[in-house]
Amino acid sequence: MKFRITCLLIFFSLFFHGKLFAQRFLMDLVDTTNQMGKGMLSIYERYNRVRISGYIQPQFQLISAKGAETYAGGNFSAMVNNRFMLRRGRLRVDYAHLNKNNDPTSYFVFQFDGTERGVAIRDFWGRIYENKFKIFALTTGMFARPFGHEVNLSSANRESPERGRMSQILMRSERDIGLMGTITSRQNQLWTQRLKLDIGVFNGQGLSGPVDYDSHKDVIGRLSIKPGKVAKAGGMNISAAVSGYWGGITSQGNVLYRTRANRGEYTMQRDSSVSNLGKTAPRRYAGADVQISFPNRKGETEFRAEYIRGRQTATLNSSETPGTYPGSGNVKDPLYIRNFDGGYFYFLQNLGSKDHLFVLKYDWYDPNTRVKGRQLNATDGFTRADLRYDTVGMGYVYTANESLKFLFYYDFVRNEKTALQGYEGDAPDDVFTCRVQYNF
Repeated sequence: MKFRITCLLIFFSLFFHGKLFAQRFLMDLVDTTNQMGKGMLSIYERYNRVRISGYIQPQFQLISAKGAETYAGGNFSAMVNNRFMLRRGRLRVDYAHLNKNNDPTSYFVFQFDGTERGVAIRDFWGRIYENKFKIFALTTGMFARPFGHEVNLSSANRESPERGRMSQILMRSERDIGLMGTITSRQNQLWTQRLKLDIGVFNGQGLSGPVDYDSHKDVIGRLSIKPGKVAKAGGMNISAAVSGYWGGITSQGNVLYRTRANRGEYTMQRDSSVSNLGKTAPRRYAGADVQISFPNRKGETEFRAEYIRGRQTATLNSSETPGTYPGSGNVKDPLYIRNFDGGYFYFLQNLGSKDHLFVLKYDWYDPNTRVKGRQLNATDGFTRADLRYDTVGMGYVYTANESLKFLFYYDFVRNEKTALQGYEGDAPDDVFTCRVQYNF
């Protein structure tokens, strides 16, 4: 209780210090069509086709209990309930090639992330443009999966410190290696020109693993309508999309687990059929998202929502897509197939100045929709991987200038009460984040 009161006092003292502001929505990290015209020509003419950018995010965090597990930047160490850390340190290089008519022919990006924990790649992709009809493009390499809104929202522009629990679990690191085709117009006058289709083929495990561990490829697609104003609705700006993920993991053993009814009660049931060896355990998701903003005198009011449901294959103690095939040596662990759903809602409000922003967010993730509450017990084969979490976050963002931003954010995290040991009540894992972002 003292922890929550202290963090709330800090938060509200900072919140009421200024007026509120909302950041501009970034449609897609790999959608270079929004850099046509002046943006692309700026790279070409001013920087000899090359543009270098980056940002760093040093932060301080305080959590309810020492050693708490969290999706707000990773778990805390056993004897730690507060920490300084460098959440992200990004360096990005963009290269654009234009022909004699100033049409883009190719675009190349690489981006690194450096923190006190090491250096890793984040983006390494190239895009080829078609210039006869000016609607086709092909992207290859390591890039953001074309699924959903939050997965593709840049961490430099996102108003909350982290993506929601569901986004992190289903698509850890957001990126994967593959090939993607894009169909969209480079013009934006007619509503039909605002339609955009991305469809790609990917390895599946993304950056969470060093190599692809099966031959099965995942197909991901997103049909969206790019942001546009509705004049008859007072200048309301709206964008929306539907997404689909058709993938899976090839079973390297003959044991699979599913949640099935047994005499009226759901249990985690073992299936040891020989035919399971080499069978594709599903990763099938369907989602929809919408973003609506309304202008006011000195800013905007914005609402965002996204909902995803489907089937996820993971392991006994985690619903996260495994980066390497689970097991030790030649002994393979069984795969667990669960039905899930989740989503989030954002409320963003600008009041008085574009230098200040109020953020209110609610998100939930239910990794096993067939059981809840006291139905979750170890006797029936369930673990913490089946727990539902609900999170309410509220924060304040102050943009001092185009290169400096401050964020103060508090997450109220609630897990469902179960019969599992350690989760009979709510585990103490509320977290307060104070962050500075420098960018160039």
